[in-house]
Amino acid sequence: MVQVLKFSHASLVRDGHSVVSDLNWDVTSDQRWIILGANGAGKTSLLDMAAGWDIPTSGQVTVLDEDLATADPEWLRPRVGYASSSMAKRIPPTETVSDAVITAAYAAAERRGEQFEDIDIRRARRVLAEWRLEGFSDRTLVSLSEGEAKRMQIARSIMTDPELLLLDEPTAGLDMGSREEILQMLGYFAGNPSAPAIIMVTHHVEEIPRGFTHVLLMKDGTAAHAGPIDSTLTEANLSDVFGVKISLFTNNGRYSAQATL
Repeated sequence: MVQVLKFSHASLVRDGHSVVSDLNWDVTSDQRWIILGANGAGKTSLLDMAAGWDIPTSGQVTVLDEDLATADPEWLRPRVGYASSSMAKRIPPTETVSDAVITAAYAAAERRGEQFEDIDIRRARRVLAEWRLEGFSDRTLVSLSEGEAKRMQIARSIMTDPELLLLDEPTAGLDMGSREEILQMLGYFAGNPSAPAIIMVTHHVEEIPRGFTHVLLMKDGTAAHAGPIDSTLTEANLSDVFGVKISLFTNNGRYSAQATL
């Protein structure tokens, strides 16, 4: 167990507005974190710093023993897998699924005529099979369903065998079947001892996969509550961060919630 991420009094200001404020938080290699919070709570901004795409305005963020203020992004970013809709938009829709996944190993968003190494091709095939995409290698991204596109994003994020995996709403916008398929796969992946530390942002407790160990509840850009999921994901804490009285239910390792009127 080693520390992979540490926020020390970290703040981030964008266009004169504070989006993350005085955040203290750390993650170790054996942990799988869920981040929950209302819209505008700072969840995605936190992930952008964890991925090395944003540098804190004040305080310190350390990712894989690298201080973001001095780290070489070309060295750091391939060690962090990041799946998000904003990252996916950087990939041309005409790119094939296979190329979209393999180019992650080259820190590129698209293939530019280069020859891929055999080891990368073999790994891409294995990753695609693990995420049930083995029959999609030659399909273009524009031809994928929402569920298939989400699985491609995850496959691309783990192509480099990252030491830290960041997932920004990996089931957002999916129908129930596609959502449950991905949550089941993420649960299996999270339960693998060889998997990296995982941080997943979601808006809904129903989208928390089995196997996740910790939760960070954000409010107004900072950590309102953080710790083991069993003791931290409570009705009182959810009601606090979402500003409405919430009832929480559990069933066989999964959660559901509703407002109490």
